[in-house]
Amino acid sequence: MSLTLPPITPAPMPRAPRSVLQRLRWLISDSWNVASRDLIHWIRQPVRLFSSVMYPVVSILIFGYVFGNAVMVVGGWNYREFLMPGLFGQSIVLGVGVTLVAIAEDTNRGVNNRFRTMPMSRAGYLAGRSIADLLNSTLDIVVLMLCGVAVGWTWHLGFGNVLIAFGLLMLLRVAMIWLGIFLGLIIKPENTSVVWTVLLPLTMFSDTFVSPQMMPEWLGTISEWNPLSATVGAIRELFGNPGWPGDSWVSTHPMVMAVVWPLAIIAVFWPLSVRRYRSMS
Repeated sequence: MSLTLPPITPAPMPRAPRSVLQRLRWLISDSWNVASRDLIHWIRQPVRLFSSVMYPVVSILIFGYVFGNAVMVVGGWNYREFLMPGLFGQSIVLGVGVTLVAIAEDTNRGVNNRFRTMPMSRAGYLAGRSIADLLNSTLDIVVLMLCGVAVGWTWHLGFGNVLIAFGLLMLLRVAMIWLGIFLGLIIKPENTSVVWTVLLPLTMFSDTFVSPQMMPEWLGTISEWNPLSATVGAIRELFGNPGWPGDSWVSTHPMVMAVVWPLAIIAVFWPLSVRRYRSMS
């Protein structure tokens, strides 16, 4: 007796949402799924977690205690009061490398192509990557703040200003995320080390650790116009920490430039990243 099996009918592909509300729900769901994937990868790599936590401690020890005694701050302030906002900003900018490496590895392994062929929001992958990086950066800043409090740093102008300063840091991180996404889509994983060699000097060519007035004139000008200098100067004002007053317009209006610079970077690299992602074969 022969047994006849019924024909196998493939499952129908889910329909793409049509209304604006349905598309928004689709985007939020897919973005969180991608972000959860990235966070799980991060948690399951203890070396990355350890390095993320240890970096603030090592930075404070090196710059706060090794070099700090050689730097005099205007007004007789403790150098670590001047240093900590600079370390907050440096940590945010160095996050470009984290985003870049993750995007480059996904591109090299074909993960991006797999997501693009799945029935999911076209913006879900990039948005999910952004959410994961923002959460990681939030943890980094919290750890840095706790380390700063442990060595004598604090804020002096109220918790409301702390929230505004944190918002400015996250705004800069969003700008760095889109810069990192664009670079990650065009750079191969084996070439990402070149970006790290450029990032660290760029964070030094700012008022992160010393005043631009202590640098050669041409380097001091570059430092004053560095987007990192604007954010660091702004959060120093919000925290009530000491800074270095400059003579140029950009150095005397850090609050304005701390918003203008990140928005300008986002306006350039957001559309470039989306266009590059959509045009990938």
